[in-house]
Amino acid sequence: MMGRLADQGQLFYRFKLEDYVPADHFLRRVDRFLDFKPLRAELAPLYSHTGRPSIDPELMIRMLLIGYLYGIRSETRLCEEVHLNLAYRWFCRLGLEGQVPERSTFSKNRHGRFADGDILRRVFEIVVGICTGNGLVSGTGALVDGSTVHADANRDKRAAPDAIRSTWDEMETITRPVQAYLDDLDHAAENPPDGPKHKPPKYISETDPQAAWSLKDGPGRFSYEVNYLADDLHAIIVDVEATPARLSQEIVAAKQMLERSAGAVGFTPEDLAADKSYGTGPFLSWLFDRDVTPYIPVLDRKAQTFGKLTRDAFEYDADNDVYVCPQGHELLLRSVNTETRVKRYKAKASQCRDCPLRAQCTDAPSRTVVRLMDEEARQKARNLADTDAFQTARARRKKIEMLFAHLKRWLKLTRLRLRGLSGANEEFLLAATAQNLKRLVKLVPI
Repeated sequence: MMGRLADQGQLFYRFKLEDYVPADHFLRRVDRFLDFKPLRAELAPLYSHTGRPSIDPELMIRMLLIGYLYGIRSETRLCEEVHLNLAYRWFCRLGLEGQVPERSTFSKNRHGRFADGDILRRVFEIVVGICTGNGLVSGTGALVDGSTVHADANRDKRAAPDAIRSTWDEMETITRPVQAYLDDLDHAAENPPDGPKHKPPKYISETDPQAAWSLKDGPGRFSYEVNYLADDLHAIIVDVEATPARLSQEIVAAKQMLERSAGAVGFTPEDLAADKSYGTGPFLSWLFDRDVTPYIPVLDRKAQTFGKLTRDAFEYDADNDVYVCPQGHELLLRSVNTETRVKRYKAKASQCRDCPLRAQCTDAPSRTVVRLMDEEARQKARNLADTDAFQTARARRKKIEMLFAHLKRWLKLTRLRLRGLSGANEEFLLAATAQNLKRLVKLVPI
């Protein structure tokens, strides 16, 4: 006789959630490191002392961490998964009967208390502190790099900034990302930002104007750059910063991360490894001034000489600040551009007129040689390229590239869900926190 499954309709059950989450479950191993008690004191001023109790902010943080640890990109799906999964319920301290917050709760807190308290960065810094306390951060060597992530913006809805602003003027209301972009423009007009200047964009996105048009990964897309500063021992991420996907912003972000991590988590590396895009004279000088050894290839953009003598054929006299040509003639300093940090040295026309090497040197009436104001720092960095320490640092730099591969393949962060620079920062902070937690669980034995 074939058996048949029947619902017995029991009135009482003996069920303990703790017994149904295995002792070696990944979330148990993560949970043993987490302690959000310090956050409560920081969040307390953001809540009223009267009225109905709010949803516990720790619950929302734990739910968001689950989403990034398991690559659950949709917050709607995240709420469903936490409702159904016993391990997720255990991790979130919900028990069997706890109510899972609605998806809209995340949005309300994202633009409210979480934004006011910068709470997600504090969560990230707490995890970095735990990693440091467990000996996973050496603090001597650092790695820096950036990678593009597509913005939540239609590539076909783009136009020149003036045309887009006309479109916004016709709207009754504008979105938060658009308002943030307009506020940034007003702030930049009153307080010009430090760092390299760039031309106004050819076109911007109608829905996410803070994103930059990027051709880095194939066809043009509006994108943001996720910038990581990592320790070179176990590739623990010690700081993260979101920027529009512009090459010039990578160095700006690197400076900001190095300065912020020194105060926030006490990270003061002795050396820094990066790719060639960071090898500009001003950045190398900035590092040397702070006693940070740059293991970075120097970025040399030499103009075409059309077969003429290069600058290397001229000897620089530092005492007199002149160049001396192969024939012994001096090229005197003629101009200094502090904005581009360029010095120009020029020979006298009378010296070049009858020079036997003129045909090999220049077609102009006299030869001009350009020297960057940071040339000394550039030469010091070139000298480091022949050392064993440079080669070792270059090999370790692969660790930060693996972090980006993990970010996109396993955490599935190839396209942002949130718009605006603040949304990009939130997603990158949570992703970096999840990556650090995974490294912590893997490297620190139970």
